[in-house]
Amino acid sequence: MTYSSLLTDNKIPLVLDTSVLINLHASRYGDLILDALPNDIIVSRIVVDELEYETNKAKGEQKFIQDMVAIDKISVTYLSESEYRLFSNFVSGSPSLGDGEAATISVGVSRGHLPIIDERKGRLRAQERLHGNRPGWSLDLFRHPRVVAALGAREAADALYLALRDGRMRVHEDHCDQVVGIIGVQRAIECNSLPGYKGRRDRWRCQLSRLDESRGE
Repeated sequence: MTYSSLLTDNKIPLVLDTSVLINLHASRYGDLILDALPNDIIVSRIVVDELEYETNKAKGEQKFIQDMVAIDKISVTYLSESEYRLFSNFVSGSPSLGDGEAATISVGVSRGHLPIIDERKGRLRAQERLHGNRPGWSLDLFRHPRVVAALGAREAADALYLALRDGRMRVHEDHCDQVVGIIGVQRAIECNSLPGYKGRRDRWRCQLSRLDESRGE
């Protein structure tokens, strides 16, 4: 079964969390992915600050966001007073959220935009505020039909693999088999952010071993 993006035929503005931007940068195709999406892309100033001060600058994430803002692929926004009150509630409540997650959800729910967030706690808090509607995943960006068409099937799979391997992108348990079907079992072994990785890794190795045996290797 092929993964179906939540964003297909949905042009709602998207608010990206810090980890989503890290995944896009890690994929090596982040600019092309953002260019292919039909949605407006927004990040809070708080998320930009996280990338500038709390991530490894040697990896280039800071420059990535700066470049995307400079060419208008991403718009940076500041929290309004009401959004800041909501943000404060998220960071001080239980369970507490990180600043980037809290800002992303605050902007999304206040403005009727869709938060794109992968962390479990953040997704649960976002869903509460979205009245049961689901926030998006990074995976929804990578597997958007327009993105896959723009990159081509092979490059889209490569982008997904690199986001998982180098960005440590998170996906839901229910989506794991579909993701592995896209990137392949051999590359999945290198992606320890996949759910249930340790248990699945042994099965993947067995699959590869059987495949090698069938080839007479």
